[in-house]
Amino acid sequence: MLLRLGAGFLAGGIIGFERASRRQIAGLRTHVLIALGATLLMVLSISIAEAYFEDGDPGRIAAQVVSGIGFLGAGAIIRLGNNVKGLTTAASLWLVSGVGLAFGAGLWIPAAVATAVALFTLTALDSVEKRFFPPRRTKLLELHYKGEYPEHAKALAVLTAFSVGVQSLDVVQNLGRKGGSRMRLLVSIPERTDMPRLSEALRKTGDLDRIEIKEKY
Repeated sequence: MLLRLGAGFLAGGIIGFERASRRQIAGLRTHVLIALGATLLMVLSISIAEAYFEDGDPGRIAAQVVSGIGFLGAGAIIRLGNNVKGLTTAASLWLVSGVGLAFGAGLWIPAAVATAVALFTLTALDSVEKRFFPPRRTKLLELHYKGEYPEHAKALAVLTAFSVGVQSLDVVQNLGRKGGSRMRLLVSIPERTDMPRLSEALRKTGDLDRIEIKEKY
């Protein structure tokens, strides 16, 4: 039993150290406590079933870990406007609870393999994901035109050329006494986008007065 608890502690520490190194909301201590707690509950569940019940179910207590970990996982998820942060950390919390249950049940090899594969996923696959699927920033793009009829088709073509995704579009005409119009777009911009070049390309699409890029919260 002590070896199983020690293995759960070590597995939680390995995954938690990786999360803490990336300054995530759930770090080393949280992962260690979850893995250790899951291991303890699995050991307790098996021991009670063997000691007090002839036909006891050793998974009854441990099964509550699966549903209970959802509350902690939800606390690791943060919503910033249209962006959601912490999903990977929430998944790692769920994983270490499963690893802890496996160590508690004496399933040494599956638990060890799951820990190794999880560490590989969090480290090596992170650079692969960023290379093929670069992170995006959700912004509110406002294009203010001098005329009442903005060239929205040309503006959308420029955004497409720069791999900018458009989630919504809204056009308001006859702004103020001087007229004019405004096109407001909710866009997802790749982090490596050359913003000066994008702005210059947009200015060539029509009689633009100004361009504003704001955070969307």
